[in-house]
Amino acid sequence: TSRRYLKNLPVKYIVLDYDDPDDMTARLEQARPESGRWNAIIYNLGATKAARFSDFNRVNYTYLRDFVEAIHEIEAVPDKFLYMSSLSALGPKDEKNYTPYDGTEIPEPNTRYGLSKIKAETHLATQLWLPWIIFRPTGVYGPREKDYLMMVKSIDRHFDFGVGFRKQMLTFIYVEDLVGAMFDALASPSTVHRRYIISEPRSYTQKEFRRLVADALGRRFVLPVRVPIWGLWLVSNIAQLVGAITLRPSTLNADKFKIMRQRNWNCDVADAVRDFGFHADFPLERGVRETVDAYLREKNHHEQ
Repeated sequence: TSRRYLKNLPVKYIVLDYDDPDDMTARLEQARPESGRWNAIIYNLGATKAARFSDFNRVNYTYLRDFVEAIHEIEAVPDKFLYMSSLSALGPKDEKNYTPYDGTEIPEPNTRYGLSKIKAETHLATQLWLPWIIFRPTGVYGPREKDYLMMVKSIDRHFDFGVGFRKQMLTFIYVEDLVGAMFDALASPSTVHRRYIISEPRSYTQKEFRRLVADALGRRFVLPVRVPIWGLWLVSNIAQLVGAITLRPSTLNADKFKIMRQRNWNCDVADAVRDFGFHADFPLERGVRETVDAYLREKNHHEQ
C-alpha cells in the first residue's frame, strides 16, 4: 500500500504477508503492544476490482478470516474490531418506489464484490468472541480517490457521462465524515455486534452532482451524454475479458456495470445516528469543492 501521504507521521508500520497465515500470526505477535492487545483494530483491507472471482474471495474473505484467527491465536483480541464492508453487500434495493436502505434487508448481492463482502460479514457474525462492528458505506469520495476522480476529469473536459434514462438517486459519504464515524463508533458502548449504513442522509440526481462539480470547476457548459444500458453492458464485458486475459483488473467490468445500472442508492442512517451520533459535516456541495480543489492543485502542479 502506498505511503505517499503518510510520511513524517508518528505511525508504526507492520508489513503482513496475508498469503502466509503462519508468518502473519508471528508478525502480529511480535508487533502487539506491551498491554498485550490493541484498543481497536480498523480492518480496511479489501479489493474493489479483480480480474477473477477467486481474487475477490481470497482478498475480501480469506484474508479477513486468517487475520481474525491470528489475533485469536495470540490472544490479542481488541476492545473493538471495525470491519469496512460496503453497501454493495446488500444488493439492489427497491427501484420502483426508491425505498431507502435501512439495514433490515435480506442481503442479496448481485456482484462478485458484494458477494465476497457479505461472505466476510457472515464469517464475522459467527465469531461471538470478537467485538465486531460492521460499516456499510455508500460511495466514498474525496481528494485522491480515483473512481469519482474519473467523473471529475470528464466534467472538467465538458462531458458528463451517465448510464440509462431512468431516474437514478445517488448517495455519497465524504472521506473525513467516514473517518469521523469510525472513531465515534469505536468510542460508543452501543455498537458491538451491530451493522451500520454510512451515508450523507440525502440523495442526489446525476444532474445535481454534475452541477456541483461543474460549479466547483468553473465550467459553465457541460454536455450530458447518456449511454444506453446495453451499450455499457457491452463495453464492460469486453473490458473485463481483456482484464482477465492480461491479468490486469479493469475499472470498468461486469461488476461495475451492475453498480452503475442500479437506480436506487437512498440510505437511512437512523441506526448510526442513534447509537453513536453519526453526522455528516460535509454535504455534497462542500465535499465536491474540497475534492475539486485538490484535483486542481494536483493538475496545476503537473502542468508547471
